[in-house]
Amino acid sequence: MKMNPILQLEERVSNYFGAPYAVAVDCCTHGIELALRLIDEGDRGIKYQVTCPNWTYLSVPMTFEKLGYDWHFTSEKWKEYYRIGTTNVFDAATMWRQNSYIPSTIMCVSFQLKKHLSVGKGGMILLDNEEDAEILRQIRYDGRPELEAAWADQEIKRFGYHYHMTFETAQLGLDKLDDAIAREPKLWTYNDYPNLSTYEIFNKGVQH
Repeated sequence: MKMNPILQLEERVSNYFGAPYAVAVDCCTHGIELALRLIDEGDRGIKYQVTCPNWTYLSVPMTFEKLGYDWHFTSEKWKEYYRIGTTNVFDAATMWRQNSYIPSTIMCVSFQLKKHLSVGKGGMILLDNEEDAEILRQIRYDGRPELEAAWADQEIKRFGYHYHMTFETAQLGLDKLDDAIAREPKLWTYNDYPNLSTYEIFNKGVQH
């Protein structure tokens, strides 16, 4: 029986980046949101500072607002990825480099239209904690523990979100993956983004 394309893509991407586990999602932004919700779950006895570099994509600070965080901008001039404040979550949307996973972190990569592996919209969460990976697999798809079984036949034990990658998107990723691995990637930096701290909508997040 052929393995479903989501599991295949997760396995191949995890192997490429050198991460023990990979969880496919519908976009990197939702991957970041799920990762932050994961570390917030039960508080885990830790309080985090949440920050955002001036130069990134709009959806990142908008996610912080959605989650109700007290956050602020920083002047970090990042390359390939950046850490979200003092959390262990990294926005690695632009990263495409073999064996680049950082142990004990949760790194979220993007397969958006302009990214190296382009499927239109999609992303992957990379991590090395098996329990956390299983939780993320459930909460990405409305709390469903299985991808293929009918939801009415599954026992739903936790709340989740409609952030799963479709089979069709995963298959497109598989079809394009060998070419992406063979091609030299662009090195993305903060210079590829506008300064969001100058946007009126984010005035409350500007660091003074």
